[in-house]
Amino acid sequence: MNKVILMGRLTRDPEVRYTQTTNTLVASFTLAVNRRFVRQGEERQADFINIVAWGKLGEFCSKYYKKGQQVAITGRIQTRNWDDEQGQKHYVTEVVAEEAHFAEGRRDSENTNNFDATFGAMPTANDTNSDFEISSGDDLPF
Repeated sequence: MNKVILMGRLTRDPEVRYTQTTNTLVASFTLAVNRRFVRQGEERQADFINIVAWGKLGEFCSKYYKKGQQVAITGRIQTRNWDDEQGQKHYVTEVVAEEAHFAEGRRDSENTNNFDATFGAMPTANDTNSDFEISSGDDLPF
């Protein structure tokens, strides 16, 4: 099984490009993911993980993710290699995103309900386009 779950902060805004053959959107960005433990007397270490999101998910990431924002990504690890013009072989390991979620509260309240709930957003009580109904809690079974 090849499954990765990461939570970290974007080191830059997502970069968008399109494939030459099918004109498919691809968003690329890097997550700074803190390591779990800190050695005494040292600063916390982080790993910088390259993320690639394709199609609608890439569009979502490019539209709503910004540098410094904390996000959670679920996906799979992929490695690839290529030869450059000088014949030098290059290798890259990256995570191909399958799900993307916000991992912190919204900073500015003006962006309420402006994103697609498919990629991790929860509906709010005043969301008229949602398939979910938010109840007062009186009829909940717990």
